[in-house]
Amino acid sequence: MTKRNLGIFLLLVAVVLFGYFASDRFFTAYNVENVIRRTSLMGILAIGAVFVIITGGIDLSIGSVVCLVGCLTPFFIVQKQLPVALVLPLMAVMCLAIGGFHGLLITKLKIQPFVVTLCGLLFYRGFARGVLGDTSQGFGADYQGLRRLATEEIFLFGWDVGIPIPAIIMAGVALAAALFLGGTKYGRYLFALGRNETATRLSGVNTDRMVIVAYMICAALSGLGGLLFILDSNTAEPSGFGNFYELFAIAGAVLGGCSLRGGTGSVIGVIIGIAVIQILQNLIIQVDWIPKTIEFAVIGAVILGGVVADEVVRGLAGRAKAVS
Repeated sequence: MTKRNLGIFLLLVAVVLFGYFASDRFFTAYNVENVIRRTSLMGILAIGAVFVIITGGIDLSIGSVVCLVGCLTPFFIVQKQLPVALVLPLMAVMCLAIGGFHGLLITKLKIQPFVVTLCGLLFYRGFARGVLGDTSQGFGADYQGLRRLATEEIFLFGWDVGIPIPAIIMAGVALAAALFLGGTKYGRYLFALGRNETATRLSGVNTDRMVIVAYMICAALSGLGGLLFILDSNTAEPSGFGNFYELFAIAGAVLGGCSLRGGTGSVIGVIIGIAVIQILQNLIIQVDWIPKTIEFAVIGAVILGGVVADEVVRGLAGRAKAVS
């Protein structure tokens, strides 16, 4: 574990201890399972954000892709009576196409990632609202087998607290992402691209292709998150489903050690970062004397703190290198 990951882990321990002493409801089995489930769902989105942030990019459309998948999936399955085996691959292809489209606009037309994905944020949600007429979507009392992917828990060794299925899915996604970023040449290319795109391109790496792959992975994981969110909640309104989820994903990535300049980051750090955010959100609800209206103030402070810490660390490292 790196020093930065150790620092955020200690922050996680401190937040958990605060919760233990501040609320007698914090460590109930129901609340712990709820925190683990929410951390897992948001963690999948944050892992997707890691791929684009490492390249020095950003994806503001994550929440709108969550909305698009979360609303269209029950619409096609329940209202249009299309088979699940057709709808789920269709959603996957749609998400990959969205990510590929973002990557092409960024690499071939040289449009800033902020602009491309901001337009995506507006378009995908607007498209969902237009197609569905702003009507609420859900599975009702049907498709309980499918919904178990998000609602079921696994109890091990007589534990009172079950492990939600989304936590197992997130663990699989995290392992695959960590192996890709740390154990393959393509992962090394992404880190190199974020540190110095020109040097990476001149060394023979197809940087455009790597950027496109990063945005496709991010969109695919956003779609997976959207599917699990709708299976968990069983209801989605196009006007609000997935709102601000991109902020939580980016905040978790930044808090977990990803630099918005690109070139640095780790999957384990991001998972710890998103866990801190979810626990803080939970404590706002659980602790009576904490105002319930400061949720977004906390997220803003987290992002700002992460960026400030990154700049301070970079400055100290640069001065130390200059002295040596």
